[in-house]
This record gives sequence, C-alpha cells and structure tokens, in this order.
Amino acid sequence: MTSISIRPTDRVFILTGAGISAESGLPTFRASDGLWAGHRVEDICTPEALERNPALVWDFYSKRRADCAKAEPNPAHKALAELESKLGERFFLCTQNVDDLHERAGSRCLVHMHGELAKSRCSEECGAPPVEDHTVYASLDEVGRCICGARLRPHIVFFGEMPLEMNRIQQELNRSTLMAVIGTSGSVYPAANFVHWARQAGAKTIYIGPERPLNAEAFTTIVEGKAGEALPGLFAVE
Repeated sequence: MTSISIRPTDRVFILTGAGISAESGLPTFRASDGLWAGHRVEDICTPEALERNPALVWDFYSKRRADCAKAEPNPAHKALAELESKLGERFFLCTQNVDDLHERAGSRCLVHMHGELAKSRCSEECGAPPVEDHTVYASLDEVGRCICGARLRPHIVFFGEMPLEMNRIQQELNRSTLMAVIGTSGSVYPAANFVHWARQAGAKTIYIGPERPLNAEAFTTIVEGKAGEALPGLFAVE
C-alpha cells in the first residue's frame, strides 16, 4: 500500500487495542485461549469481585504483570513512538491496553483509558494518586496499603467503572484531522465510538488490523494486516 501523508497542519489521534499487544505475545481477553480462560469476568474484573475475593483478583493481575514483564515492544509500538517523535504535540495516543509496551517503545504523549497494570491505587478511592507498582504478589498479605490505610487495588478499570481521561480524549478527538485505529475489533465501548466522533469532527479515519472491524463503515481507509508489518513506513510526514 502507498504511504499515507501527514500534512504540517494535521493533528493525529491514535487508538490502540489488544491486537497490537498480542503481536508481542500477550494474549487478548477475548481470544479462545485468552486471559479470561478459566475465569468468569464477574470473578476477576468487577468492583464486586474485588470486595468479595481480593486474593483472586490480585492473583490474576499479578500473573498478568509477570507476563507483561517478559514481553517486548514490537515494530508497531516502535513505529508509533517514532511517529510521535516527528509530530511532537500534534500526536496523541490513547490505548485500551493496560501494559506498558508503548512506554517502553518510547511513547510519551499517551493515556491508558482502561488503567495501567504497573500501578496500584486505593481500594477505597480516597483520592490519593495511583502509585508505581510492578510487584508480582504471591499472596494478598503482601499487597501494600494506601496512605489512608486501605488495601491497594490494581489500577485497572473494571467492568462497570468509567474509563479514565474521557474529557481529554474527547478534546483530542475533536481537534484531530487524522485518526488511526490499530488492533481493536470495534466491539468494546466507548472506544468503538471514537471513530464516529472523529468523523463528526471532520477527520480522516484509518483502520489497521488483521481483519475488518465491526465498525468498518466508519473508516475512510482500511489496511488489513498485522500492525507490526503494516505500520512501519505507513505514514509519511510532510
């Protein structure tokens, strides 16, 4: 495919999903052999699950931390970091992923709308900011406490909770002129709506992934293929 030009006046909004991390060996939640295997969502990824069985929730996310530590950024992560280095403040990355592969590839201007695996926060939501936490806990007794005394919880947006940074995401979408959606099927909301919001703001919309997304009609360009193969060299910065 010919490259896609980014003009000096363009503002670029990137949305990434589980597919880009899957290319680094991290299984997706919805894959048949994915991380939900052996667990009901209600048991590991809801506020009620945390209250009912915090040991199981922490065991699940500790194992995810261990898996993430073994993974490495792939060419797609690196291509996005390189694009950011060229565009500066005209680049914005929103990821649905909770791993830190984008940061380890060099991305800096990004938000994790579903939280971050390498952070923990107060389980009582006392207002204290999240803290860096890469520990793989062997038991609930090892999990630290907030400054208020409550046990820490994974800094993850559970089902039923509001995604993070939605006001900033909306602002960036409203002023974008080009949006690229990478490695996400268009089945998870509100992220699946972002492309529609970008179109309403007048942006060109591009999808990159191994199969057509459920919201394919919202894209002006669809590039089918693995992100690690399609992204390097796809964008030409004028």
